[in-house]
Amino acid sequence: MVSLKSTVIKPMHPEGRRFVAIFAAASLPLFLLWQPLGWIGVGLTVWCYYFFRDPERFPPDLPGHVFSAADGVVSAIDTAPPPPELDLGDVPLLRISVFMSVFDVHVNRMPVAAVVRRIAYRPGAFVSASLDKASEDNERSSLLLELPDGRKMIVTQIAGLVARRIVTFVGEGMSLEQGERFGLIRFGSRVDHYLPEGSRPVVRVGQRAVAGETPLANLEG
Repeated sequence: MVSLKSTVIKPMHPEGRRFVAIFAAASLPLFLLWQPLGWIGVGLTVWCYYFFRDPERFPPDLPGHVFSAADGVVSAIDTAPPPPELDLGDVPLLRISVFMSVFDVHVNRMPVAAVVRRIAYRPGAFVSASLDKASEDNERSSLLLELPDGRKMIVTQIAGLVARRIVTFVGEGMSLEQGERFGLIRFGSRVDHYLPEGSRPVVRVGQRAVAGETPLANLEG
């Protein structure tokens, strides 16, 4: 039975605890200065908790599909060379981008069952993650994934206009299941999925995606 509590109150990822504590502590002196300011602080504290929420997700049984690594809106479906720091050449791959606003869940999940073969971090700018140039200019962390059949795909976490920290929970050589948590980006960002040759998109630009549950592409074409 689904309760109101379980519907409204979601578990918070441990990454958010100190931020919620900071917002809550800052609210106390604001009440002393002026009560309306204190209530604004309370509202921001609740928002911070909400930002770091980490609900359970359950990937549907759809063999051969790639699921979204992020909650948000499909902002682009195009082709682009893989991030150069992975040294994979410049042959364009199908790329599906999901933009996360500050109101979306920001815990990222594995789009496929795979082994993490390489993690490459690159510092950069903080332009709006909704812009095309964010994939090239912004701070990012790319995971090279090897699928069970040997094919490779890439998931790139990209910081946004407000985001200043990409957190990756996994390490090279780890074997992860589809839907398993692998990282988080703080305060507005984007995730790019670079897919193996022959993959076919099953989403459209503007469609909402849910991490670990929304299929983005069919690997079998």
